[in-house]
Amino acid sequence: MPTEQAAPPPEPVVTPRLIAAFVALSVGMFMAILDIQIVASSLSEIQAGLSASSSEIAWVQTAYLVAEIVMIPLTGYLGRALSTRYLFAIAAGGFTVMSILCATATSISQMIVWRAAQGFIGGAMIPVVFSAAFTVFPRRQQAMVASIVGLIATLAPTIGPTIGGILTNAFSWHWLFLINVAPGLAVTIAVLALVDFDKPDFSLLRRLDWPGLITLAIFLGTLEYVLEEGAGNDWFQDSTILIAAIVSAIAGIGFFYRALTAAEPVVDIRAFRDRNFSTGSLFSFALGLGLYGLVFLYPVFLARVRGYDSLQIGNTMFVTGIFMMITAPIAGTLAQRIDPRLMMAFGMGLFAVSCLELVPITKDWAFGELFLPQALRGIALMTSMLPVSILALGTLPPDRVKNASGLFNLMRNLGGAFGLAGITTFLNKRDDLHLERLREAVTWSRQTAVEELSNITAGFNATPGLDSSQAALKTLSNIVQQQALVMAFSDVFLILAVVFFAVVLLIPLARRPERPAAAGGGH
Repeated sequence: MPTEQAAPPPEPVVTPRLIAAFVALSVGMFMAILDIQIVASSLSEIQAGLSASSSEIAWVQTAYLVAEIVMIPLTGYLGRALSTRYLFAIAAGGFTVMSILCATATSISQMIVWRAAQGFIGGAMIPVVFSAAFTVFPRRQQAMVASIVGLIATLAPTIGPTIGGILTNAFSWHWLFLINVAPGLAVTIAVLALVDFDKPDFSLLRRLDWPGLITLAIFLGTLEYVLEEGAGNDWFQDSTILIAAIVSAIAGIGFFYRALTAAEPVVDIRAFRDRNFSTGSLFSFALGLGLYGLVFLYPVFLARVRGYDSLQIGNTMFVTGIFMMITAPIAGTLAQRIDPRLMMAFGMGLFAVSCLELVPITKDWAFGELFLPQALRGIALMTSMLPVSILALGTLPPDRVKNASGLFNLMRNLGGAFGLAGITTFLNKRDDLHLERLREAVTWSRQTAVEELSNITAGFNATPGLDSSQAALKTLSNIVQQQALVMAFSDVFLILAVVFFAVVLLIPLARRPERPAAAGGGH
């Protein structure tokens, strides 16, 4: 008698409880990612409120990012040890408490400590939602669910400066953190009541690979510090940056040794053996560069060249968020019907086009001129993020998704960190180069420069008690500095366009994922 083949495991059934649980997880992830950028447009107000120096206030951002990037790859191990329910509830509850402490901080030292704790605890929420999208929903619905997750992951940092500017202008900087309290409590309660995806394995906590954990924390923490602070401190000319880089390299060697030799490594890097996960992680790195790099560049241009305040910057940048929300359902539908590699090629190519649209930028560009590049960027983000997630996570066995999700999100954050470091360094160098060239051109031997100075001087002559010649020279110098900065921005946008076009050429490295099988009856 022939033996019957084992039936494939039944697909998960979508219930109202599952949907409610996933909504709670998504709100938590939105809070954690939003807080990366929500303070970006309000750092000057926090600086004044805490009497901090310009070097100290930068650590309000740096502390969060350094701590978060250490936690993200740990979530796979912790998720198996504690279960999704308890890990996320602890993270959401702890994040809420740290938000209250940030809002009530009375010194910059307190703020930095609480922000680091907030980033570390909040970092656990991000990969959990990505893994849930690919493990608790049927295959045929994963593309649409992943589009929602991708929207949250890219929309939150994009609109962070907008929300931060509105809150600071309407109330005070304290509300940048107090806004987390009510949703944080609601998420914690909802997760404890609704989430029941898996069971904890507390024995993993007793077998925790402490050498691997310590080397991971030192490796990623010092690497993030080098990337965050290097551009502003002349990189390896600064002894602290150099020492941190050396420590990071040594700790990195120790971490990878433990990851490859420990019986139960704290981070299982074997997911990189999967070709689609490796290529998907590479594209996630590139996506992080575009996501965080352009979220950084727009506010800098609007503040330093246009003189916008935090609210004006937020309102100008909101265009990208609107187009992301419009594109998300369309991208989710397309992802179920076409090769995700084609979607990714379109999205990355559109990213490049959005950057090319910014190459002719001038000092007079404002909302109208920036509308099309921002709209294209919003569409590009959604048509890139979704297929990248499907390529990296959608083809892995469910038991490997938790760990792989942490690595996938880590690559996006590292892409943002490397991208910001490279962009800042390149922008500063091109600014110096253009400033030197313009100063060589603006001399007494250039008739155009002399005429411009005369016109400016004539404008100041009507002001009594003012040295019109000195005022005109200062004004002309400011014009030269502004033009040099605008030219540097143009160079950065051109380089980013080239990078994204190059990424499109790498897409054939990924294999086309198998199409989800049609659902059986009853599902």
